Amino acid sequence: MKINVAVTGAKGRMGSQVISGILEHENMDLVACFDPCCVGEEVAPGLKISSPDELENLLKTVKPAVFVDFTNAASAVENVKVAARNNIKLVVGTTGFSELQYKEMEDAIKVPAIISPNFSIGVNVFWKLIAAATGQLQAYGYHVEIIEMHHSHKKDAPSGTAVKAAGIISDCLGVDKFVYGRQGTTGERTDDEIGIHAVRAGDIVGEHTVLYAGRGERLEITHRAHSREAFAQGAVKAIEWIDSKDEGGIYSMDDMMQELELN
Repeated sequence: MKINVAVTGAKGRMGSQVISGILEHENMDLVACFDPCCVGEEVAPGLKISSPDELENLLKTVKPAVFVDFTNAASAVENVKVAARNNIKLVVGTTGFSELQYKEMEDAIKVPAIISPNFSIGVNVFWKLIAAATGQLQAYGYHVEIIEMHHSHKKDAPSGTAVKAAGIISDCLGVDKFVYGRQGTTGERTDDEIGIHAVRAGDIVGEHTVLYAGRGERLEITHRAHSREAFAQGAVKAIEWIDSKDEGGIYSMDDMMQELELN
């Protein structure tokens, strides 16, 4: 049986890529898509973009198995609540949530849901690599800096991927002092800080580097996305995986990858 999927953020960079992946997948059907832009535009034979105002009524009508959100933080919270109360499983790739917004979503989710700031398989391995590297280097006093680069239209900074990387490093080092860029007379860098730097330029798809600098050497771990296809294919895999889950709650890409590795 095919998985019926609805997508919101259909005209966004990620939403449109995910829609392409769903349309190409032999075991998935796109049954609804939403975006305030281009309402009425046909995205597949017989399927047009609907207004977000129609979200709940249309979800009740077409009854998708999985609802995918790539919008913005404020919209995603409301979309997730609508989908969850209609017992629809969730794949959420939206970033930029405040702690309060994430808690509001978390409280609403009683269905199986996978939420990730990045669905790229490579990025999820990148997070594991930096956890291992930080653990190995923490005893030697290496300074850690995160540099992330994205296209000029990206609205949130630092990126969700960089924020998660910072959280991983913070947990390993037991420090929570983040310095976002530097300007003016900053004084000597302290050992208990993690630098985070955001670049917004041109059409950069996404690049993340964690730099470990010690005396006489440095180590850099970098992930570069060549196209959004890497993120979209990971999201499509997440749709397939979350559809197989019966137990409600929030899962991560790491949960999915660990299970698939075991099988």
